[in-house]
Amino acid sequence: MAGVGYFRSDGARVHFLAAYDAAMAQLPAFGAAADVETSFGSVRAYRFGDSSGSTPVVLLPGRNASTPMWRANLPGLTARRTVYSLDLLGEAGRSVQTAPITSAQDQAQWLEETLAGLDLPHVHLLGASIGGWAAANYACRFPARVASATLLDPVFTFAPIPLRTLAFSAVMAVPAAPEGMRRWFLSWVSGGEAADDSLPEARLIAAAMTDFVLRLPPPTAITDEQLRTLQTPVLAFLGGRSVMLDAARAARRARTLLPHGHIEVHRDATHAINGECAEQITECAHRFWDAVDR
Repeated sequence: MAGVGYFRSDGARVHFLAAYDAAMAQLPAFGAAADVETSFGSVRAYRFGDSSGSTPVVLLPGRNASTPMWRANLPGLTARRTVYSLDLLGEAGRSVQTAPITSAQDQAQWLEETLAGLDLPHVHLLGASIGGWAAANYACRFPARVASATLLDPVFTFAPIPLRTLAFSAVMAVPAAPEGMRRWFLSWVSGGEAADDSLPEARLIAAAMTDFVLRLPPPTAITDEQLRTLQTPVLAFLGGRSVMLDAARAARRARTLLPHGHIEVHRDATHAINGECAEQITECAHRFWDAVDR
């Protein structure tokens, strides 16, 4: 279908799902899985943990990563919260896109329909990279459901992606890009983590890049006005060595514009900050969520 993401072939789908299932096997056991129907397709959601007395956390992964990217984070997060993880619609994963997603409003709409379908009236969002943008974009458009937003090195949110990174990303989108170049790019973005074949999530990201074709619009940068009027409490972690944003520039803008923002720059972290700083993120996020809930 035009405008809808797809696997390059039946073999590519089988290859990707094998990598996906192998990576999922390394996660804590999930309590339930659901495919939530939306106007744009079905969204795969997993529920981890069972802390029914507190506001749940909803995880939004980065590009090409899906739920298994949270391997390092789930044990700490589920110790005190019920956690739902979504595979982003239109990305490689267990979610299945059936209609074109053409705008930032569409991106927020499928997430709104998913959270409503899961019967989650109030959530803490936690998103990494493009998932961080998705969390911010949703909070700007559907703030009533969002208790808070925790953003891990979010792209298109506080600072633009550097031109050099955009150029490399465009080359990686070409199907004929050499495997060695793809591995170099993943290593460059993640400080080596996403190119480490010993990590199941690294093998998954590599499979997604080669097996799946995205048909999503470029994210619309979050505007000054959107940030200035956002009443949702925001916690952001930025990687000082990230090649996806200028951390100092992003921190200045976020601190200037957000009414209720707490911004942390981890000087030695890369764009793979969720794995590199898992313990620090967990500890700080739990304090943040507890304070918001009070």
